[in-house]
Amino acid sequence: MRERGQGGGRGSEQTDGIRGVRRGSAPVPLSVLDLATVGSGLTATEALRTAAEIARLAERRGYHRFWVAEHHSMPGVASSAPAVILGHLAGRTERIRLGAGGVMLPNHPPLVVAEQFGTLEALAPGRVDLGLGRAPGTDGATAAALRRGRSDGADEFPQQVAELVRFLDDDFPDGHPYAGIHAVPGPVQGSVPGGVQTPARPPVWLLGSSGFSAELAGRLGLPFAFAHHFAGAHTVPALELYRRAFRPSAVLDAPYALIGVSALAADDAREAYRQVLTGALALVRLRTGRPGLVPTPEEAEAHTFGAAEKDILDGRLADVVHGTPDAVRDGLDGLVRRTGADELMITTSVHSPAARLRSFELIADAYGFPADSGSV
Repeated sequence: MRERGQGGGRGSEQTDGIRGVRRGSAPVPLSVLDLATVGSGLTATEALRTAAEIARLAERRGYHRFWVAEHHSMPGVASSAPAVILGHLAGRTERIRLGAGGVMLPNHPPLVVAEQFGTLEALAPGRVDLGLGRAPGTDGATAAALRRGRSDGADEFPQQVAELVRFLDDDFPDGHPYAGIHAVPGPVQGSVPGGVQTPARPPVWLLGSSGFSAELAGRLGLPFAFAHHFAGAHTVPALELYRRAFRPSAVLDAPYALIGVSALAADDAREAYRQVLTGALALVRLRTGRPGLVPTPEEAEAHTFGAAEKDILDGRLADVVHGTPDAVRDGLDGLVRRTGADELMITTSVHSPAARLRSFELIADAYGFPADSGSV
C-alpha cells in the first residue's frame, strides 16, 4: 500500500503527501476541511480569519492536511475562491499540506487551474493538493453565470481532468493544439536555458458524492475523496466501486480513499448538540431554497421545524459525529471500521468560531496528538 517510487505505507510520511501520517492512537490520518463558515452577526473577514486560525491549530496539533472547498452564491460560506484562500494560508503555515477539496473543474478552464496551483506549489513547495470535483458547487442559475453558456461540463469531466494533468506535467504530445502552451509556474521553466526543474507538482485527487468520480478515480489510479458528510448513505458503495475499478498507475499502486465527515466535540454532549443544530438549520434553509448565514445557537433552539424540515434535519444529524471527545473518537473509529477509509477529513460547520477551534483541540487530545507536530 504505497505510492509508486515511494517507501512506506499507512502511517509513514510521503514526499508527495498522498498517504497521510497517522498520529497518536488515531487508526488513520486525520485532516481538516473548512468552508470558511459565516455565522449570523459575523463577517466574511472574521470567517477567513478563523479559517487561518484553524489551519495553524491543525498544523500545530498534527492534522495531516487542510483543505477548502469551492462554493458559490451561499451567504453562509466564504470559500468561493479556494486558490486565493490557499495563497493566504501558505504564508501563515509551514508544514501542513494545503489543498482544494475541491476545485469544481467544469467552472474553470483547465489551464487557469494548472497555473493557479502551479503558483501555489511555488509558494508552498511540496505541500499543495489539488482535489477536483465535477459538480458546480452551487445552484443551476449560478452555474450558468459561472460558465457563460457553456455546457454543464459533467460529461466532459474526464477529458477536462486529462487536459489539466497534461498542463501540470507539460507533456502534450507533438501535434496537439496545446503542445506549445505551457502552464507557468510549471515544468517548462526547467527546460529553458538556465532553467531549474520544479521538483514537484500538486498531486491530483478526484472528489465525489456518487459513483461517477469513484469509478473514474479508480480507472485513472488516482486518490479519491468521498463526501460522506452530505452523502453518507452512498459512502460504502462508492468506496467499493473505487476499489474494484482501481488500476495501478504512476501515482499509486494501491487505492487510497479519504472521506469527509462532519464532526464536533465539546466538553459536554448537550453543548455539542446545541452547536451542531446551528449548522443543521443552515442546511435545512439551504435545501428549502432559503440560503443564509449560519444561525446562532439561540435561534436554532427556538426554531420550530416543519415536517419537511424535520426530515432534512434528521438526515443531517444522522451523518454528524458529535458529543464528548470520547464519543466523537468512538464515532470516528466506527466510521473507519465500516468504510475501510484510509484517511478522515473532518469538517465542522457551526456558528461559533470558538466552538470549532475547541473541537479540533479536543479531538486531537482524544487521540493523543502531540501539542506540536514538530515533536513527532
